[in-house]
Amino acid sequence: WIKFNVFNVLCILCMFNFYVKSVTHEVVHHASVFSFSLCVCPANTSLSVFVDTRAVLHCPNATSNVLVVTWSVIFRDNTSCIRAYRTDSNKTREKTCTDERISWDSRPDQNFALRINPVAITHEGYYKCEVVTPDGNFCHGHHLQVLVPPKVTLSLGENGTTVCWAVAGKPAAQISWTPMGDCHTVEERLGNDTVTVQSTCHWEDRQVSEVSCFVSHVTGNKSLSIELNQGNYLSLLVILYVKFSLFLVIILVIVGFTYFQRINHCR
Repeated sequence: WIKFNVFNVLCILCMFNFYVKSVTHEVVHHASVFSFSLCVCPANTSLSVFVDTRAVLHCPNATSNVLVVTWSVIFRDNTSCIRAYRTDSNKTREKTCTDERISWDSRPDQNFALRINPVAITHEGYYKCEVVTPDGNFCHGHHLQVLVPPKVTLSLGENGTTVCWAVAGKPAAQISWTPMGDCHTVEERLGNDTVTVQSTCHWEDRQVSEVSCFVSHVTGNKSLSIELNQGNYLSLLVILYVKFSLFLVIILVIVGFTYFQRINHCR
């Protein structure tokens, strides 16, 4: 009787253990699909991409069969998005994912990567992929930074100054001049987290005929040049044009007057 009771107790404990494991597995699955995982990723990388390009983010390589894959995204404005895929049912689920530019790179049963096309500044944030397997969970995080190349212009300003602009770049550009002059640089931060840099220079009491503005940026460097006496040349051309027009008018008046004099003389 004692052996029989011990056997019953062992069976009950075994069934209870199996039930706990089943419930735990289901809870973990739903937690991975509908909420952010509490798993802290040991591997994180920083990824910088150009605006208006295509970006692909990859999941960690699993050592065994994958049960669930979950992408958890926190954007720069603290909004979130969750995409999950369950292999046994071949079903995908998502939560608060309204941006159609973010999707699976291909079919999730073939590739777990996430695709962003085209990339916008609002896509900056933290992207975490967690892979659930029978051997444990594996995750990898991507800190995504979006780079915006500035629009560079160079022109003559007032009172002999020269102005160089690096408009709406992210991050802010650096401006330098050749040759060096008396320069003043200011930055204006725009609402979309881009920065416009303006550098104004003049070369007082120096014989400088041409200057160059060099803009340094992580997306690429650019150099523009301009002639400081370009305004004088334009003024000279205008004066010559006016003088030539007056001279032409005088010639036409003289020719016309001579022609009418001859007609009157013949009569």
